[in-house]
Amino acid sequence: MRVAVMGTGGVGGYFGARLQASGCDVTFIARGAQLDAIRSRGLTIESRIAPLETGPLAATDDPASVAPPDIVLFCVKLWDVEEAARAMRPMVGANTAVIPLQNGIDSEPRVAGIVGARAVMGGVAHISATVTGPGVIRHTGKLQRITFGEMDGARSPRAEAFLAACTAAGIDGRLTARIEEAIWDKFIFLVAFSGMTALLRLGIGPIREDAETFAMFRAAMEEAVAVARAKGVSFSYDPIAQWLKAIQAMPDDYRASMLEDLERGRRLELPWLSGAVARLGAELGVDVPVNRFIATALKLHADPSSR
Repeated sequence: MRVAVMGTGGVGGYFGARLQASGCDVTFIARGAQLDAIRSRGLTIESRIAPLETGPLAATDDPASVAPPDIVLFCVKLWDVEEAARAMRPMVGANTAVIPLQNGIDSEPRVAGIVGARAVMGGVAHISATVTGPGVIRHTGKLQRITFGEMDGARSPRAEAFLAACTAAGIDGRLTARIEEAIWDKFIFLVAFSGMTALLRLGIGPIREDAETFAMFRAAMEEAVAVARAKGVSFSYDPIAQWLKAIQAMPDDYRASMLEDLERGRRLELPWLSGAVARLGAELGVDVPVNRFIATALKLHADPSSR
């Protein structure tokens, strides 16, 4: 299988390296020091469950130079979606499947508006992986899952082929007929997880152990569920109950990439997470005080270049 990784940060680098090591033909699209490191040394995955050093890899900063792959793992930050989608449009062939793995709830329609709806499959990444230096990715915890599926719920040959590639690579791949549900499910958790770990500058452990901060965490999730239901999204299970159970098993140091970005003075995805809940709540008449507070409290850190 031919794979292109559009945006080789923590998520794209981790999954792309795993696919490459299992025999897929992977091209990494990156910039600057990360690009130089991938070309010269490859990727180093620091992980408690499956460390990996790849050696030099095929990489470029020009997606138009890449022959149409079978799969594009589209892993850029949320503020780069449109620009990156326009840049990769020349490499999206008639049979290419583009799988956005952004946070948030609107990447699929944003990408589809540029490369065409037929090319886009829905995708969700569950992993804590961050770039700690050029070519070095730190994977925290055991979770490393990609959930994906056609937007119409069909079980297509291209989706089946990618599922087989994930299995061969040791990736927890899950093909679903309910990808919208999966996208919102992650969003419900992530608005609370990103907002609270960034707001308090702490991993999940201390937040979970304090009754008041964990009540705030839960309320942030409940507000996201209320917004989802107001938009007509249905769930075949109770997402809050499932996330509360999962949170208990998370390592104490498990933290959102938004906290890493905050500590490093980088731009934050806040407007598409807690900010999106606040915005949608106002549009739909749903009261979302916790997410509104998080979005306001972190607002001045969201884009350091604007200060």
